Amino acid sequence: MDIAFPTLVTFLIYLALMIGIGVATYRLTASLSDYVLGGRSLGPGVAALSAGASDMSGWLLLGLPGAIYASGMASAWIAIGLTLGAYLNWQFVARRLRIYTEVASDSITVPDFLHNRFEDKTRLLRVLSAIVILVFFAFYTSAGMVAGAKLFEATFGLDYTLALWGGGVIIVSYTFLGGFLAVAWTDFIQGMIMFFALLIAPALAITTQGGWSETVAQVGAIDVSYNNILSGMSLFSIVSLAAWGLGYFGQPHIIVRFMAMRDHRDVPTARLIGIAWMVVSLFGAIAVGYTGIAYYADNPLADGEKVFILMSTALANPWVAGFLLAAILAAIMSTISSQLLVSSSALAEDIYKAFIRPKAAEAELVWVGRLGVLVIALIALLIAGNPDSKVLDLVSYAWSGFGAAFGPVIILSLFWRRMTSTGALAGMLVGAITVIVWKPLSGGIFDMYEIVPGFIFCAIAVVVASLLTRPSQRVLETFDTAAERWNAVER
Repeated sequence: MDIAFPTLVTFLIYLALMIGIGVATYRLTASLSDYVLGGRSLGPGVAALSAGASDMSGWLLLGLPGAIYASGMASAWIAIGLTLGAYLNWQFVARRLRIYTEVASDSITVPDFLHNRFEDKTRLLRVLSAIVILVFFAFYTSAGMVAGAKLFEATFGLDYTLALWGGGVIIVSYTFLGGFLAVAWTDFIQGMIMFFALLIAPALAITTQGGWSETVAQVGAIDVSYNNILSGMSLFSIVSLAAWGLGYFGQPHIIVRFMAMRDHRDVPTARLIGIAWMVVSLFGAIAVGYTGIAYYADNPLADGEKVFILMSTALANPWVAGFLLAAILAAIMSTISSQLLVSSSALAEDIYKAFIRPKAAEAELVWVGRLGVLVIALIALLIAGNPDSKVLDLVSYAWSGFGAAFGPVIILSLFWRRMTSTGALAGMLVGAITVIVWKPLSGGIFDMYEIVPGFIFCAIAVVVASLLTRPSQRVLETFDTAAERWNAVER
């Protein structure tokens, strides 16, 4: 049976379910807080899988397998760094951020939290953080659009441009309707689909190759270096790949899940679920790329990022293949919808409400948010117009931008009482500019992943600028109030 028909049916069933959730949650979205934070109602399971699914995106099933296919196990340092970073984010940031955002005037967005945390009367923190979100999410969202276009192009033989715009329309629809609740619940379902797909696909591939030992032998026969995680690696390059984990502390679409949890006491359960899901999913993605080296030894792929797609269609029953390919769509949609939502909330809450219409009604703000989804999606589609775009390249740039601009700022704002708004502003500027300037350079020290210098320089700027200024007494009192609450839990 041709793969196109079963895949089309599977996609249609899946998409109908996603849009159905969007329609159902449309009626539950009455205020901007509902639209961008779901009324702080997420349980631990939904919060954990929503954070994981919105984090991993199309790079988990396209970018990471493609990197392993191209260079072997040495690229697994990315997964190691990500797992460590995600765990530390859940361990040290999640509970404190959930408590502090409620104490700091019930903040509902990252710019809102920074504005309220430091009582920034200049409102520069709100503006700059909103601009950083809009700029880097334009690139991040475009990565998902590219992944979707590659999926439709490879599966249905569509022209890249048609696949890109058709996929964009589908992805935007339920985010436009249901807001955060639609995104969180669809993320939960999408996370489960991705989880099972990343168990099934490598199992099929390894079985076809004659088992794991035989697969390792076949890969080693092609190039023994593919089996060595240290092959061609220096301390410099290991740090550069593992540094992906630093990005977690500053990803707005991930940390907003912490803010949306119904109770900070749910964090340990959510952490356990989220990290277990992540470890299994990353291992599955690595296994797909690795077995692809042996499977396509006689006919190497021109685009390694399509290894999951092509192996699924080649090895699985057409209906199972349809499910596996739907998992790619799930990964893409879960992340894009989260990114569009955070971007639209920055427009509605942090620009429109803060500067244009301070007394705007809640219903008006919700519609501004929905229109923001459309505008940002359009910009991302235009960026993604190049069919030669690489998913991993686009993701790595946006990931480093957020990690360097927000990571140290978020961490220090939760742990350092003495931090000031000037410090936060300086750190954010230095981190973002470092990434933008560092990225085009190459050779020597500049081959280091830009998140490393960006993160370091941001942290230094925060500390230096904060020591040169002083926080107000009210800011200190608010920090003490939050500290009392989280210390009572952590004892």
